[in-house]
Amino acid sequence: MTNQPPVVVPALSEFAAALANVRQVAIETPVLHSHYLSKMIGQEIWLKCENLQRTGAYKVRGAFNRMSKLTKEEKKKGVIAASAGNHAQGVALAAKKLGIKATVYMPIGASLPKVAATRNYGAKVVLVGATFGEALKAAQDEAKVSGAIFIPPFDHIDVVLGQGTVGVEIMDQHPDVSTIVVAIGGGGLAAGVAVAAKLTAAARGKKIRVIGVQAENVAPYAISMKTGKLTEVVPIPTIADGIAVAKPGRVPFELIKQHIDKVVTVSENDIAKAILVLLERSKQVVEPAGAVAVAALLSGKAKAKGKTVAILSGGNMDPLLLQRVIRHGLSASDRYTNFSVMLPDRPGQLALTAEVIAGAHANVVEVLHTRHGNGLQISEVELNLSVETSGHEHRLEVVKALEKAGLRPKLEKPRED
Repeated sequence: MTNQPPVVVPALSEFAAALANVRQVAIETPVLHSHYLSKMIGQEIWLKCENLQRTGAYKVRGAFNRMSKLTKEEKKKGVIAASAGNHAQGVALAAKKLGIKATVYMPIGASLPKVAATRNYGAKVVLVGATFGEALKAAQDEAKVSGAIFIPPFDHIDVVLGQGTVGVEIMDQHPDVSTIVVAIGGGGLAAGVAVAAKLTAAARGKKIRVIGVQAENVAPYAISMKTGKLTEVVPIPTIADGIAVAKPGRVPFELIKQHIDKVVTVSENDIAKAILVLLERSKQVVEPAGAVAVAALLSGKAKAKGKTVAILSGGNMDPLLLQRVIRHGLSASDRYTNFSVMLPDRPGQLALTAEVIAGAHANVVEVLHTRHGNGLQISEVELNLSVETSGHEHRLEVVKALEKAGLRPKLEKPRED
């Protein structure tokens, strides 16, 4: 690191130039007001919908800004990138727009829809490694051998400038914004947004807070900000694969140190709840990494002050994952409850249980009836039920109704995956 040039804070004019450049491929996404989140949090909450961006995420901004600056000779060599999904699609679309051959390395477990979308944009996809880090190393090694130009997902100033155009748009769309909450993976988006927003606010004689959010299972920035130096972590699996980066980028870290006010982390349950809220209340399909800003606000880990904009950084949600996340989010919100009931082994007990649950205005989704569970008496059966409720209080009402009827319900607590 000591042999590398220092990171210079970009000027506002550089962000303006980047915005004019990325307009060739990226749309200006809307900032939508959330009445529900505003009421829940007690501040005005707005959503910057990069999930509605071309390719379904902000990544196309940085990829295009970097690739458009390649020389003719560099473009002839083609480009190589590594990504869990969103950068892959951004590079693929940018390459198609610029007439460049692109190869993208992705982890073997990458979302199938993201892999398919990357191929549909015309890029060659190579699946390698179990993690983003392994795919990244393979891509960098191949770039050295082939001579193709490696397009980093976050650790380059041109990428940071491209991603920072999200911040420029927010400040143009809502000049009176007081707080911006943004996801951090490698740091390109957070660095660009923080610098662009703070420089714009300063030019207007104002101040603005920028809060970064990481998934707690992979949170190198939370540690690096405390130590003041780049720190790599051992990643734990997370549904927010789009920000599961074990080590911060050098360029974004230097900018984030100066311009991000605070970095917070959110749990898997926090993320699942946020996805569910965005789907139900804002009608926005948002992938886990794209929902962490809202997760931080809902959980209280990021404090909204004044008009607050949460960036929904991506919407490329695998339908199968969405199905699991919805169920998990319902469970974490006490709206999908699993419990068991021990019953005497005689006719009418199943009907009685169903009648009590119906009387409490809950809905039975699934029932498993067994005589063979551990700890069961010869004269007992066990019912395992999955029940839909409207929330925590209703869940307790169902339990009390069962107890009042002489039944013995045993709740299963939602898991923190």
